[in-house]
Amino acid sequence: MQVAGRKVAVVGMGGAFPTCSSLDQFDQKLFNNQSLVREWDLALQYNKQIRSTVSGFITEEEMGLEAVWAPITEKYPETYIDTLGRIPDGNLSTADMGSIWAMLGAQESAKMAGWTKSEIESEQTGVVVGSGGAGNQILRVAWHYFFQMGKKARIAGAHTVDRSMSYREAANISCLLKTKGVCESITSACATGLGNIGHAYRLIKFGLQDRAIAGGVEGTALETFIGFDGMMILSKGFSPAESSRPFDMNRNGFVCSFGAGIVALEEYEMAKARGANIIGVIDEYFNNSDGDGDMFYPSFAGQQRLWKGLMPDKGLRPDVVKMHGTSTPVGDSVELLSVVDALGEEGYHISAPKSQFGHMLGGAGSVEFITALLMLKNQQVLPCLNSETLNTELEGFQKTDIWNGPDKPLAAYRHLVPQKAFAKEINRIACLNYGFGGTNSAMMVSRDI
Repeated sequence: MQVAGRKVAVVGMGGAFPTCSSLDQFDQKLFNNQSLVREWDLALQYNKQIRSTVSGFITEEEMGLEAVWAPITEKYPETYIDTLGRIPDGNLSTADMGSIWAMLGAQESAKMAGWTKSEIESEQTGVVVGSGGAGNQILRVAWHYFFQMGKKARIAGAHTVDRSMSYREAANISCLLKTKGVCESITSACATGLGNIGHAYRLIKFGLQDRAIAGGVEGTALETFIGFDGMMILSKGFSPAESSRPFDMNRNGFVCSFGAGIVALEEYEMAKARGANIIGVIDEYFNNSDGDGDMFYPSFAGQQRLWKGLMPDKGLRPDVVKMHGTSTPVGDSVELLSVVDALGEEGYHISAPKSQFGHMLGGAGSVEFITALLMLKNQQVLPCLNSETLNTELEGFQKTDIWNGPDKPLAAYRHLVPQKAFAKEINRIACLNYGFGGTNSAMMVSRDI
């Protein structure tokens, strides 16, 4: 049960963002309508083996890191050197790329929050951070040398487990910051980032923790990229900046990208009492499953129930809806129509941050939550880049007898879909993220007024 009177504030944020050296640069580029998607040189090396070659990827150099290559094979990072001296070597030795981003984001978030050493190391400070998959780059080399090359298990080093386990980001953050509260990871496909923040919110709301570092990560890895490329669901045929195009009639798949979004959460009255800078206040979090037995196809009914859980009394209406908006043909249509079904045709706008940096998988929900916080800060709506032409005809599923949603084509909602950032009074934003297996997450966040 929720503890009466407890609210949850966001007091810090940080992470890793494509083509950006800092959160401030990320902020600046987004609201200048820039795309962070580019041609990926690593993917280009494989010619016709890979269909898509664009990504919002992040290199070691861009994060102030230098890989130490193992002698056993070419381009296997045995560990990393932090050229800026932020993370001790001992912590780097147990981390893959994404875990390092998570630690850097946690440091940045805790610093912005203004937490003291004793507050960070308290039993009332938890860590809830996860990623969409395992440490594929680490595992691939270890498995190859054992199974294909017949080498001894120890050839890949002593840190294969801790650098690839599902719980690695949370573990590395906790060991770095020496937190003593809850430490866990929730993996729920592309809803992971928002789901971890949602779980941390509940820990504080229910009185189990007073503070939490939370978020999601997806470290740059071609091994992850090729899995989605093999499904033939990645965007192709456009220039890098035009490849991610939510809601556009010509969309043909998402841009597989990488990044990390980490936030610091704190019980509201505690944050207020110590004079913390409150970036936002989480009003509500709700998640559910479609329950229709389909692993991939989006469920309008599941999203209807998600909105009912987020706004059970039709209150807390958002000024902006931060969409999942992947650029997949059916997913975008169902999502836009479910929003119209819940909120009507006027009084809000939608934003699709993936149009600017692609789909960060396990990091998507948390990085996009940070974009929502930036919208609250800047009082501007981020765009749906490349949403040039919306379908003027009904979607195929709208013509079926079982359809019970809006009966207009997507083009009827053109006014809700901005192609450029613009100023607007924003007091509340709804954040949506979905994932394989029919998992759905929604969060409402407001300005502290």
